[in-house]
Amino acid sequence: MGKPRLRDLGISLGQMPPGPLNAITDVAGVTVGSATLIRDEPHVVRTGVTAIWPTANAYTDLCFAGYHSFNGNGEMTGTIWLAEQGLLTSPICITNTHAVGVVRDAICHDAKKRGIDESWLLPVAAETHDGWLSDAYSFPVTTELALEALENAKGGLPQEGNVGGGTGMITHEFKGGTGTASRVVKGETGSWTVGALVQSNYGSRALLRCGNAPVGLELGTDKIKGAYWDPEPGSGSIIVILATDAPLLPIQCQRLARRATTGLAWCGGFGSNGSGDIFLAFSTGNKVPLRSKMTDVRMLGIDECTPLFQAAAEATEEAIWNALVAAETMTGFKGRTAHAIPHDRLKEIFAKYRGPK
Repeated sequence: MGKPRLRDLGISLGQMPPGPLNAITDVAGVTVGSATLIRDEPHVVRTGVTAIWPTANAYTDLCFAGYHSFNGNGEMTGTIWLAEQGLLTSPICITNTHAVGVVRDAICHDAKKRGIDESWLLPVAAETHDGWLSDAYSFPVTTELALEALENAKGGLPQEGNVGGGTGMITHEFKGGTGTASRVVKGETGSWTVGALVQSNYGSRALLRCGNAPVGLELGTDKIKGAYWDPEPGSGSIIVILATDAPLLPIQCQRLARRATTGLAWCGGFGSNGSGDIFLAFSTGNKVPLRSKMTDVRMLGIDECTPLFQAAAEATEEAIWNALVAAETMTGFKGRTAHAIPHDRLKEIFAKYRGPK
């Protein structure tokens, strides 16, 4: 049986319907893999890698993409080249801060293993910091671990909570991690899906909200001890990856990525100085073959993008909450403990502030 999700608690957010899985993998062709590393010897380690494949042949069937840095105290490699040409040329990996270089290089190793005949690669690897629960300076993430995540990627509902790159992450001083969600947009031009996957590791307790409910205030640290980042409580980071099958050009993908900011804000994130809030969106609605001389592409009309923007915000919000709900209490480095959000209290608080149905 899988881990619980927000809707399993009877809580639904937003106005748009989710896809069948309520996950980024509702966008056809997108697959997700993870590799998790939990051990206590010789170092206390709570970390891992999450891999997202936009297409089965991401090195040769390229997708238009764009990114947005809401607050730049973080890292996402490959974005300078992505902004220059507007194309995503590799799978995406997310890990911890001190492993982003290793994981970035592992994508290059993966391409070599698959026989990709390119003289150079500038892949996308992103990070959030898990050093509160994991001994980050033991540098536990290896090329082999990243390759494991890349190689076991599949469709279906991705694992959530304390898995992959999200293993040691904290959200609003509760245990956080990996989460995903999706929304379906039905318009005059067709039906489109927007999916989100987050690695959530940010936020102060007092600002956490679920819909109208001030969950963080109701569950203050006098009731459940909070996990704190030093020296700035509430700092941390979040990576949001958005996927859509709507045919978007790179500038439209960039605009879509920017809307993750709204979903983050609905949960209580505002981009503190110590937070790396970096978002990337890609579209599978156009495929650009590697080294193509001429490619015909489609573009969704600019007015038709508005529902996609709402879908991106809603999917981001629910993905963060799915990470919180799936996460389990974890004790790690230096005996520190990040507590899971209590499901029974979350349901009670949400019902209290729901208002008339």
